[in-house]
Amino acid sequence: MKANNYQINLGFEQILDLVKQLPRKEKLKLTKALEKEMIKTKLSSLLEAFKTDKISQKTIDQEVELVRASIYAKSKNK
Repeated sequence: MKANNYQINLGFEQILDLVKQLPRKEKLKLTKALEKEMIKTKLSSLLEAFKTDKISQKTIDQEVELVRASIYAKSKNK
């Protein structure tokens, strides 16, 4: 059996009214799904913002080692 696809245009207030009618459990599921979607969007934006070809992995590794050595040295002096 072929599934039919329907499309309806709903405004924000209409969607909000529908969500308010959902049982608590369904609202929680919807909340989690929306949070997951926002996290993906924010993570993608963050990764894109820091994306660069101007710095090599070797440079990153060297900087990490310098910071680690500095932190280790400070912890030894306590």
